[in-house]
Amino acid sequence: MSSTSSSVRRIAATVLAAGAVVGAAALPAAAHDGDRHHQRPRVEISRVQADSPGRDDRSNRSLNSEWVEITNTTRDGINLRGWTLRDSDGNRYRFDNVRIGARATIRIHTGNGRDTRTDLFQDRRNYVWDNNSDTATLRDDRGRTVDTETWGRRR
Repeated sequence: MSSTSSSVRRIAATVLAAGAVVGAAALPAAAHDGDRHHQRPRVEISRVQADSPGRDDRSNRSLNSEWVEITNTTRDGINLRGWTLRDSDGNRYRFDNVRIGARATIRIHTGNGRDTRTDLFQDRRNYVWDNNSDTATLRDDRGRTVDTETWGRRR
């Protein structure tokens, strides 16, 4: 009977040790999941030129000197179809079938122009971004905020 007890104790000790190893390996993964909200977004607003250089004369050149850059920080291309870029006043630009390449940046200009792989145009005749203070908000196709960029004093 003592050899059976000793076998049972060895099996129980082995199971407990295996459980401790599995638990220790899972702990860093669980701790990492809690940091998910503090990581950089996959697509982010990387730069804003709210105040176009020179005189604000509403010319197409001046309007296109006002822009927002969006950067894909991942290794995979992402389709931005249905995503939106908004200012504090509710002006909205909706992305059509736009694909942003891996680790690529696109610039969204305010004025008129021909869309390319790196430059998109809102085709507006008025400025969107407030020179002194504003917030650019990027939302995905489900309306979830992906990133925001604020400058100046908050309204």
